[in-house]
Amino acid sequence: MNVAGFIFLLSLHLGVFQIGYGRNASTRPAVVNIGAMFNFDSIIGRVAKIAIDEALKDVNSNSSILKGTKLSVTLQDTNCNGFLGMVEALRYMATDVVAIIGPQCSVVAPIISHVASELRFPLLSFAATDPTLSSLQFPFFVRTAQSDLYQMTAVADIIDHYGWKEVIAIFIDDDWGRNGVSALNDKLAERRCKISYKVGIQPDSSVTQGAIMDILVKVALMQSRIVVLHLNQIVGFKVFSVANHLGMMGNGYVWIATDWLSLVLDSESPLPSETMDKIQGVLTLRQHTPDSDRKRAFFARWNRITGGSPQLNAYGLYAYDTVWLLANSLDAFFNQGGVISFSNDSRISSMAGSALHLEAMSIFDDGVLLLKNILLSDFVGLTGPLKFNSDRSLILPAYDIINVLGTGIRQIGYWSNYSGLSTVSPETLYTRPQNRSSANQKLYSVIWPGETLSKPRGWVFPNNGKLLRIGVPNRVSYKEFVSQIRGTDMFKGFCIDVFTAAVNLLPYAVPYKFISFGDGRKNPSYTELVNKITAGEFDAVVGDIAIVTNRTRIVDFTQPYVSSGLVIVARLEKERSGAWAFLQPFSRRMWIVTGSFFLIVGIVVWILEHRINDEFRGPPKQQVITILWFSFSTMFFAHRENTMSTLGRLVLLVWLFVVLIINSSYTASLTSILTVEHLSSPIKGIQSLAATNEPIGYQEGSFAERYLSEELNISRSRLVSLGSPEAYALALKRGPGNGGVAAVVDERPYVELFLSSQCTFKVVGQEFTKSGWGFASSKSHNILICCLHA
Repeated sequence: MNVAGFIFLLSLHLGVFQIGYGRNASTRPAVVNIGAMFNFDSIIGRVAKIAIDEALKDVNSNSSILKGTKLSVTLQDTNCNGFLGMVEALRYMATDVVAIIGPQCSVVAPIISHVASELRFPLLSFAATDPTLSSLQFPFFVRTAQSDLYQMTAVADIIDHYGWKEVIAIFIDDDWGRNGVSALNDKLAERRCKISYKVGIQPDSSVTQGAIMDILVKVALMQSRIVVLHLNQIVGFKVFSVANHLGMMGNGYVWIATDWLSLVLDSESPLPSETMDKIQGVLTLRQHTPDSDRKRAFFARWNRITGGSPQLNAYGLYAYDTVWLLANSLDAFFNQGGVISFSNDSRISSMAGSALHLEAMSIFDDGVLLLKNILLSDFVGLTGPLKFNSDRSLILPAYDIINVLGTGIRQIGYWSNYSGLSTVSPETLYTRPQNRSSANQKLYSVIWPGETLSKPRGWVFPNNGKLLRIGVPNRVSYKEFVSQIRGTDMFKGFCIDVFTAAVNLLPYAVPYKFISFGDGRKNPSYTELVNKITAGEFDAVVGDIAIVTNRTRIVDFTQPYVSSGLVIVARLEKERSGAWAFLQPFSRRMWIVTGSFFLIVGIVVWILEHRINDEFRGPPKQQVITILWFSFSTMFFAHRENTMSTLGRLVLLVWLFVVLIINSSYTASLTSILTVEHLSSPIKGIQSLAATNEPIGYQEGSFAERYLSEELNISRSRLVSLGSPEAYALALKRGPGNGGVAAVVDERPYVELFLSSQCTFKVVGQEFTKSGWGFASSKSHNILICCLHA
């Protein structure tokens, strides 16, 4: 239905259009009529009525503005009813109203804005905070307070500041509530957070506690414990009352109320003690108005006028500034030659003469000029600078962040669109370079529900969510890593501890249940366990699961939390010393090299000495004997021949130092051989083991069997399955000749645990595979991957 048709139906009900408009006024009339629409009986309305009256007195008594023209305001109670709001707007069209202050309620604003756009008169609302009202759809709607878009940005920044990821939103189920929560959802998404559950409550005061209890019971079953309330004060306090009854105002919960709560606390303080007891620890926001001498003077004036009841709130200050905004804009309007004149709408004039008298509807001819001057306003009011940006929103939006505590409130910081969260007032930050870094986001400590200073985790395991089915191997050996607690469905061990520690670090809940895999009599096949994920029986697998190639093809793994790989464990045999033990300190090659150097040194010294030294002369036989005697006697430093040449002495000096080292090494090694028991194994590594035909042990259920047979081509007939550390020890002690094995191939973590209690075995050779342990989950639902990477 278009606007003209809607107006037609409404006028049928009203019958108020009896006199047409075709009149013009002087450039500066004696009186300019404006309208004001709000709920007289609301907290905002009671304060706004007085604030508008005081502003009107100040404007009309100020000779520097409007220059003789007086403002006249006609007040109308709209009760936040969309139909009544439209009726009152149409009534104003039958008078010389050039603008309307209001409406108060966001529900009424869209309807009236359509009429205002057609008839070209500005709407200046100091209380309609619906963020969608800033769209180009309503060009004649001007918001003189802050949009809920900024309030929801502040809430999202608070949630992100404390590291929470999911919130629950409870809102009034009307345009204002829905659009506010939609803005919150968008701002949370920008910070990688989300609304996990949202629920609307009917907007009228007749909502019952039973209906609210049904909602909160559902909320209590959710995993998130962060609740945002975007309500009016009547419904909001009912929610707190029921939440308190259900025990939801205690430890673990976080309640964030939008500025409806601060409005009540500012206007009706002190609240009854029973009411304050129900909202302890709640966070709320309040539109920030900078401190100034004018503001303090107005508060003092207010208390003299009202006696402190009602108390002044932020919306009262915005209502006062709205009158001044309109007065300044009208002054500029008249200075530019603007005229208060109205003309008939040609689309309605064709209906003249009917009983409906629609010809009374008239257009404000210079409404566009007045709107332009309103949007170009730039002055400082009680609420701070009144200037509009390109989106027709007030510049420098900011909020106070308040913590309800004891019998009053405590401010824990500020939020501004300029610098985010801060404990310093926005006015101070405006003088500094903009800094929205995470390190600069600060708030004072909060007393949370339950009277605790510890930041709530923000989530619990939900009672209504689908549990992840996590398979866990029911091991019968190496239970230190993972084992089922007898008589329960619970598991324990190192792997379980790693998993639970990772889950507990997450800022959201991961509900799960462990499902045992295996008969409890032998270790299950881990390959079969992993295959259960692809079969859909498990969502994930937790335990000592080796990350190997064939498994990574079908499932996803977390990053390894334990480094692992296959190693060889063999029995150590005692080395026996015999008559030739004195030869064991050096290898054959070492003996040959050492002997060769003795001869070479003897020959070199003979060459350097025999021409000048008589001890190195004589028949050839004697000279050969001298060379051999001299070189080998140096081993014991028993040589009798003197060296006379400088080079000969230098060679001998170096050689004696080498001999000293050789003697020391030989003596130490021989002493060790003769006094210390030596253990060794004939197996030196995987190559020497694979080259034999002796049996090889492996852990039952391990991937080692497949690796040995398929990758190293070792015959399966040589592979022996062993089920426990005791079976390892027995098979190794028996040896391959007595029904045992020559070695056991297993992963390093198991081997290290095995060797911690077995001294007669050791790891031989190098680790010949590189892998690790991880947790596995489906490639299409890699939940655990996200868990351990979060």
